[in-house]
Amino acid sequence: MNKSSKYIVLAVLFIMLILIRWFEDILFYDPYLTFFQNDYLYIDSPRREVLKLVAFTALRYFLNTVISLGILFVFFKDKSILKFSAVIFGIAFLVLIIAYLYFVINPRKEDYYLFFNLRRFLIQPIILLVLLPAFYYHRLKN
Repeated sequence: MNKSSKYIVLAVLFIMLILIRWFEDILFYDPYLTFFQNDYLYIDSPRREVLKLVAFTALRYFLNTVISLGILFVFFKDKSILKFSAVIFGIAFLVLIIAYLYFVINPRKEDYYLFFNLRRFLIQPIILLVLLPAFYYHRLKN
């Protein structure tokens, strides 16, 4: 793959991440989107369908993960980085979804801020933002 096609593929993948974020309220069921836009520290948790919420959150995480793995592969062209990243994304999903379920099932006002930040890791490609510079730095060191 030459440089220009690599940049085009990377641009398309990043645009896909942006589109997921841009159309989040259309594509995914998430009553917490409007809840956390308001003054959430002073209002009660929104009504929600737990199974539907968890399914759509998992779908969004999966889409972000597949695109993120694509970005990492195009950027580094290394299958070992891809495999390691897939393991990281899988472990992170298990840990985060268990904590997410706890906060969804047991909403308490004093936990809203922690829940808000934990939820970010599930619905936004934050892990990519950590892995990309980490692998780049690792490659520079070796």
